[in-house]
Amino acid sequence: MSRAEAVEAYRAAHKKAQKAYREDVDRGRWPYPQVLDDLLEGKSIAGRIELGVMQIPTDRVVGTVSAGRRAVFSRDFMPLPEMNTEFGAKWTALCEAHLDDEGIRDPIRCYEYFGDFYVQEGNKRLSVMRYFDAPSVPASVMRIVPAYADDPDTKLYYEFLEFYHLSRTYAFRFTKPGSYRKLVAALGFEPDEVWTEERRRRVVSAFTRFSEAAAHVKFPEGVGHSDAFLAWISVYSIDDLSALSPETLLASLNASVTDAEADVTVSTEADAPASDAEPAGKTLLARLYNAMFLPTQLQAAFIHEFPPETSGWIRGHEQGRLSAEQALSGKVTTRAYIVDEQHNADSLFREAVTDGAQVIFATTPSLIDACRRAAAAYPNVKILNCSVAMPYPGVRTYYSRIYETKFLAGVIAGACSHSDLLGYVASAPIFGVPAGINAFALGARLVNPRAVVKLRWSCVEADPLASLLKDGVDVVSNHEWFAPEAPQPPFGLIRIPGDGSQESLAATFWNWGAFYEKLLADLLLGHWEDESANSSAAAINYWWGMQSGVIGVTPSEKLPEGIRALVEALKGSIVEGRLDPFRRVMSDQEGIVRNDGSRWLSPAEILHMDWLSDTIEGRIPTFDELLPVAQSIVRLLGVYREAIPPVKDGPIL
Repeated sequence: MSRAEAVEAYRAAHKKAQKAYREDVDRGRWPYPQVLDDLLEGKSIAGRIELGVMQIPTDRVVGTVSAGRRAVFSRDFMPLPEMNTEFGAKWTALCEAHLDDEGIRDPIRCYEYFGDFYVQEGNKRLSVMRYFDAPSVPASVMRIVPAYADDPDTKLYYEFLEFYHLSRTYAFRFTKPGSYRKLVAALGFEPDEVWTEERRRRVVSAFTRFSEAAAHVKFPEGVGHSDAFLAWISVYSIDDLSALSPETLLASLNASVTDAEADVTVSTEADAPASDAEPAGKTLLARLYNAMFLPTQLQAAFIHEFPPETSGWIRGHEQGRLSAEQALSGKVTTRAYIVDEQHNADSLFREAVTDGAQVIFATTPSLIDACRRAAAAYPNVKILNCSVAMPYPGVRTYYSRIYETKFLAGVIAGACSHSDLLGYVASAPIFGVPAGINAFALGARLVNPRAVVKLRWSCVEADPLASLLKDGVDVVSNHEWFAPEAPQPPFGLIRIPGDGSQESLAATFWNWGAFYEKLLADLLLGHWEDESANSSAAAINYWWGMQSGVIGVTPSEKLPEGIRALVEALKGSIVEGRLDPFRRVMSDQEGIVRNDGSRWLSPAEILHMDWLSDTIEGRIPTFDELLPVAQSIVRLLGVYREAIPPVKDGPIL
């Protein structure tokens, strides 16, 4: 670079500095680099560690060590003095050196504190490198380690220190605790694996490519590139950065950025029963739009993770699919696809879209990642996953409020027990299950104040029913049935007399046909688009109750008439919205009052219950106590899923 070109570069850098300075002053922001000495005043320091010479990201250099030279730079280290100063001459000379054959070789000296860097020597060198958009600069680094404290920033920084010990990179900066460990797992590394130089280069290079693409995406406030990369890499692989088409890559980036901070809107009730009638209040323009653009026929695909012959859960969804197709004959056609050795979920989504599917239901929570990839790849296809509390805008989720039927089962159990000892077999500690346990206990206490519920988990022991019988219970709430037809024991609510036989008292069941019929009819009427327009959150979760017919309870005909009449009355009150099982005085096992009886719990409070009523003997099992077969679903939907240590997904490198 010639002297004249260096002078011109200084003038351009000075112009940028003046503009940045004016904008900061106008907005009431500090217009100069930060000063480390000021930040450290009054702070407790655990120690200082010499890290040696390394490449540090230029965008992480935020200040100077002392206040002496700060006024010569704007906040982004562009030069503020005029050209005809000693500072301008030295900056210009460094500019010439930067672009000659040798370049600027001497590293700057700086301190690192909470992941940011503060220059002690080499401010002008850094300024020149920043002007030319150099991604990194050589630096001799001294780390200042803050004393450990229980505040979020310090805890997150200590997580970074653990991550840095393995990775030796400053490329990533997360905003949420646990993210560094999740990144290591998502990359396919062992938790304590030291990164090789080759792996570090590949990961950092991939993150750089991701960040370049993400520059075209609008980030929600508080979400950084690292947060979005973690969301993205949890679904895709590094190789996908080059394998995906530009359009699909951009769609996947947009989805991952939104996923990082998406809220969930819980739709707790279906609308009125499906019909061809337009909702009241639709304008003439809206009705014309519907007539012109809404489909008159729908093709729906169902992707099952297992064959219906081997899974009662899938069999219930298959019955629901066929029931909905029959109810909407002439308007809706459906087809089922089953994951097997020859067909993975991604290929089945592609096949379904090729076959013309306009809406796709994936019937198990473990298909959520495939759903997210499909939502990015096929933005015009409606994607749903049978799960709950998933914050992914491109995928709607659906489940049911089974706690309503468990409350009624508890009423029957409390009224029919001769020992006042009731048993409850729970599936797994996932969202909604503690609510069902608590609702059962509250229903039992409603009619029998002496009732005690003994809790067992099928995800922990092979035969929880046998364990309950040893405790002397005479009525047990076992797993619900997956279809509206009444099952035989041991499903549902059963009484176990002293002779060891099992008598059905009530059947609690799912009816997926009611859900699919209602939702598909709503799609034909344009309700999907209406919900998108009316929702302030990015993700929508259907969590319907007995009013929709998706769940129900059928008391045994052998029950006394008074109990049957009481159950029907309570059911009617729940369906009509006059009764909430949790609007009563209740305390947890720690003695904390969870409701004084004066308020209705919100859907979020019920869905995310992670506590048990003081009328229950038993506890929520820890993750380590679960049988291996149950751990995957608890990782996805567990009430404590954020606290579960991540496991590697890979290897992907």
